[in-house]
Parts: sequence; structure tokens; C-alpha cells
Amino acid sequence: MLVAAAVCPCPPLLVPEVAAGAAPELDAARAACADALGVLAASRPDRLIVVGPAEQSGRGPFPQGAPGSFRGFGVDLGVRLGGGKPGPAESAEPERELPPSLAVAAWLLERTDWSCAPVEGLGVGEPLAADRCFQAGAGLAARAGRVALLVMGDGSACRTLKAPGYLDERAAPFDAALARALGTADVGALKTLDAELAYELKVSGRAPWQVLAGAAEGAGLAGALLYEDAPYGVGYMVATWS
Repeated sequence: MLVAAAVCPCPPLLVPEVAAGAAPELDAARAACADALGVLAASRPDRLIVVGPAEQSGRGPFPQGAPGSFRGFGVDLGVRLGGGKPGPAESAEPERELPPSLAVAAWLLERTDWSCAPVEGLGVGEPLAADRCFQAGAGLAARAGRVALLVMGDGSACRTLKAPGYLDERAAPFDAALARALGTADVGALKTLDAELAYELKVSGRAPWQVLAGAAEGAGLAGALLYEDAPYGVGYMVATWS
């Protein structure tokens, strides 16, 4: 069953080497992510599952030790999910690279020296229907006696004129409602997120958050919002459920 969850944003800019001179702008977000991972560790999970948005090639499950990198963002920096190296059976086949969202999660886990439980990843596509997200989440929660989720995803990308999606007046209210839902562990609110509006606002986290909603159904977890801001015109939120 699900015993804890952390919600973190997934821009590669969270990695200081990628952000370069702009790195200090996300210091508060990085600190909040570290605090959120501390909550996961304190929950003493049997398994940590990282869920994040992914394009077609990055969808599906990833084992502990799966590789990722930030070379696509101009930085020769590699990571492995949960640290360590793949076992003999895994290394016998070509390794599939983590999607960027899970690579950021792997970097966060390395930064906090995660060693509390085995780790696996799941990349989910933006088009995944809500009911399939719920089913996937329920399946993840049943994977072990004590399951923790690290859920990666960004809010709207339309908060300012310079945002990736330009300014959309619907973006701020969407992110505000989302922050309330994440900060109060409101499963019902996450289940009823407007998928079409989320797509129009370039929200990357809709499907992962609905996977979380499916996993948390009936778990009785309480939420806390640790960070909410929109640097670069994109909504970033950090929350914990425990």
C-alpha cells in the first residue's frame, strides 16, 4: 500500500550544471525537493517507485540502475536510477535511457544519497487517459507492503509572456487549484483534473499526478505544500503526502 509520496518538478534546470549561471534561481526548489525526499525516507518504504512524464520512447517501466544523462541539454553528466549498476541479466541487453523527468529524479536521489529501499521507474505519456492512470496507480500501490512514490511533473507553462507557452490567463488559476490539491492530498481533485485544459496549458504532470491519485485512493494520507512558484513562467510545486 502507499505510505508516502513526494511531488517534485522535473525541469532539467533543477540540475545546477544544466542551469549554469541561473542555478541560484532554483535553490529554494532544490531545497524543498530534498526535504520531500526526507519525508519519503522517513516512511521506511519497502520500495520506491518514481513516476514521471515521458515521450513515446521513454514510456514504461525502468529498473534500478537504469541510465540517464543530460547530454541533450549540453552537459556531459550521467545518472543512474537509484544509483549502482545493473545486474548481469540487465546488462546483457542494451540499456534504455531514462526520459528527462526520471533523469532529474535520479539526480535528486543521488544528491540525497538515497539508500532506503529499492527503486524503480515508470514513464507515462501525456495522452494516458485518467482511468488508466488510476488503474496504474492502484497497481503500483499493491507492489509491496510499504510503497512510496516520487512523482515528477510541472504545472502550466503559460504563466508569463516569456513562458514556453506564452501567457494564458487560465494558467494561474489552474496552478493555484493544483497547488491546493497537492498540498491537501486531495485525491478527488486530482482525479477530476481537466486533461484537455492541462494539455492546452502545456502541463507535463497531469498523468503522473493522476497515477498518484489512483495509488493514494483510501490510503488516508495528509498533504503539505513545501514550494510553489513560477520561475521562467512555468508552475513548479513540491509537496509531500504522508
